[in-house]
Amino acid sequence: MTTVKLDSKIGGGPAATLEPLVPGLYAQPGIRILGVVELVHVERVQPAPDSDGEPVVKMRISALEIAGKQQEGALREAQRALHLHRTAMGTLDEHGQIVLTERTLKQTAGLLSEIQNATMRAALSHWGSYARSAAATVNISHSELLHELKAVADGLRAALGQADLGDD
Repeated sequence: MTTVKLDSKIGGGPAATLEPLVPGLYAQPGIRILGVVELVHVERVQPAPDSDGEPVVKMRISALEIAGKQQEGALREAQRALHLHRTAMGTLDEHGQIVLTERTLKQTAGLLSEIQNATMRAALSHWGSYARSAAATVNISHSELLHELKAVADGLRAALGQADLGDD
């Protein structure tokens, strides 16, 4: 498995962004600051085929902006939403509808758009895996492949809340 490492060199714009904060950072050990970061791929280590080394990707901070106190709430909300979108999970019930896990539902905090986004992610994840599995089936007939493709289309349609609308 490839390891990701963060290059500790901070220069240019990111360093200039942090410079005015240094006295406050030094004065308050353990302080946390919230910001928006852009990382750039700067190095790749690919071990020889017979070596014990692991592949490594090194990233460096290429852009950085730090939130002020009044902006932190918006950034924390964006961070929470991005985490939810990355981790949303669910299963199919007996009617082919996506049922979100209890953990995912707790993360949505009851917000309708977040529930819908999480449902869509879980549905896309499920039907993507299903399609990959069907595509990997050896010696699948044309009619079987069409059947599997229809199942994916029906599942995606159901996820959109458009089940049984007939052929397009």
